[in-house]
Amino acid sequence: MLLIGTEIKPFATTAFKDGEFVDVSDADLRGHWSVVFFYPADFTFVCPTELGDLADHYEELQGLGVEVYSVSTDTHFTHKAWHAASDTIAKVKYFMLGDASGAITTNFDVMRPGAGLAERATFVIDPDGVIQVLEISCEGVGRNAAELVRKIKAAQYVRNHPGEVCPAKWEEGEETLAPSLDLVGKI
Repeated sequence: MLLIGTEIKPFATTAFKDGEFVDVSDADLRGHWSVVFFYPADFTFVCPTELGDLADHYEELQGLGVEVYSVSTDTHFTHKAWHAASDTIAKVKYFMLGDASGAITTNFDVMRPGAGLAERATFVIDPDGVIQVLEISCEGVGRNAAELVRKIKAAQYVRNHPGEVCPAKWEEGEETLAPSLDLVGKI
């Protein structure tokens, strides 16, 4: 099912953040931009490189009004242990949601059939709880947080400038397009 433009479904779970266990629900994703960053499992190979890359961009994302929620089907206890065991994961300051039941992963339609693991998927959610960006990669291909930041800036721009769209490779401050009959066949 295509989830772009749909509202997130209800969920509630426990997360690890800043050395504490905290409750998180779908309500926490409203009122600001959010990234929900699914990955297959803690203590793996590509996953820590992605979470570390995202941690390196967390301050910039916070400056854009974005909160980050990583999700795997591990527990919040496992997230705490991984945070303590890995120098890369120790950099993570954003929420690490436990989803041992698979409910959140299933809500976002990224549960691998028969595996009990999440796909490598990223969702950008607007302040109304509506999914604006969705990216899914195969297990062996890691994501790029700098490109995620670019996509968030574009999504925020489009939301704040109705009637304008961002072309390929658009960067903040560059020209946008205003779709109209006059542009048809001229791009």
